[in-house]
Amino acid sequence: MQKNNPATTRAWCFYDWANSVYSLVITSTIFPIYYSAVARSPSGATAVDFLGLQLESAVLFSYAVSASFLIIAALSPFLTSIADYSGRKKLFMQLFCYLGSLSCVGLYFFTKETFTFSVILFVLASIGYSGSIVFYNAYLPEIATEDQYDKLSARGFAMGYIGSVLLLIFNLAMILKPGWFGIAANNTSLPPRIAFLTTGLWWFGFAQYTFYHLPGNVYHRKPEGSWLLNGFRELKKVLAQVQHLPLLKRFLLAYFFYNMGVQTVMYVATIFGIEELKLPDDALILTILIIQLVAIAGAYGFAVLSKRVGNIRALIVAVVIWIGICIGAYFIQGAYDFYILAAVVGSVMGGIQSLSRSTYSKLIPAHTTDHASFFSFYDVTEKISIVLGTLAYGAIAQATGSMRNSVRALVVFFVLGLVFLSMVRWRKLMQPDEPEKTTAPL
Repeated sequence: MQKNNPATTRAWCFYDWANSVYSLVITSTIFPIYYSAVARSPSGATAVDFLGLQLESAVLFSYAVSASFLIIAALSPFLTSIADYSGRKKLFMQLFCYLGSLSCVGLYFFTKETFTFSVILFVLASIGYSGSIVFYNAYLPEIATEDQYDKLSARGFAMGYIGSVLLLIFNLAMILKPGWFGIAANNTSLPPRIAFLTTGLWWFGFAQYTFYHLPGNVYHRKPEGSWLLNGFRELKKVLAQVQHLPLLKRFLLAYFFYNMGVQTVMYVATIFGIEELKLPDDALILTILIIQLVAIAGAYGFAVLSKRVGNIRALIVAVVIWIGICIGAYFIQGAYDFYILAAVVGSVMGGIQSLSRSTYSKLIPAHTTDHASFFSFYDVTEKISIVLGTLAYGAIAQATGSMRNSVRALVVFFVLGLVFLSMVRWRKLMQPDEPEKTTAPL
């Protein structure tokens, strides 16, 4: 297959446009607020019944997120190896996409009466989102040449930020001004439920453009025998290769720690604003919009920086900025400080995510055809770091009574990430303008 084909790379980036609405509308903004409102009783109690268990609604929410990540972390190595062996990577990506998007559509029926079923749909939507991303990321080294990884990865993230902001603004307009859409002002549950519906339809609909243009079987594999058995053999083969790739293992270790900090900030920023700073909902939504918009420029900015100084040095710059963000968060006091900090977060959030993806692509052996299997290690590292990062944040906050103390732990995560990043001294990643000497250390 010809690499750097404009139609193919455009379609690949378009999947970010399609699925990023899930992470913004469902994970970060409208769903958590609506979930909290539905879970709260008229008396103000927040305990809920879920499958016979009495749990605090916030605890159940965090358990649901963690469960979805753990499930996909357990499944992805096996499914990706099967996909690599069978040449059915796009099929697996489609199945997870449809699971996630249709689960979002089902959240339209989320009420107090359907609470348990809706939480299950939320878990399935998260599994669908996370599962499809593994196969989506694995396409990057198959559709582009290495010199285009950083730029293309940044372009995908930027399109995701733009698309998700557009849909969020539409949904917020419907929630804040329901009369504009013919919705009665006292029907407060309908606008957010329509937001869940539009998220699922947006994701499902725009993904069709991606699936139409992405190749289905890049290496023209013709599987024989049991897909499951041969999939396990494929995974064993990739595991053996990973053992002889010390730079890739060091990068994954660095990624594990700094991503633990990045993802924890992304998941708890809203809660921090509510609990520590007592910010109103409109201020929090404004903050999220600031982060998304600034992140567009940040993703492209770090792609340019990586071209000048190399991927690893650009990532080191990003991690140092994240350390400064955590220090600032510890001392932050009011809404305006929060807005400024959000702008700084946005400037590095998109950059560190897009650059991490493209850097990992460059560390995968050039001769391999098992890209999905290799990216499953990247995905498992990400998911476990999210679970452990948010768990550590919550445990420290509970033990000390202040989320500001949890911010100190994030500094430790980033510092460890910085230390391990400094050990990934691959000349091609450190000095991109020099002739390629992949085995020569600095």
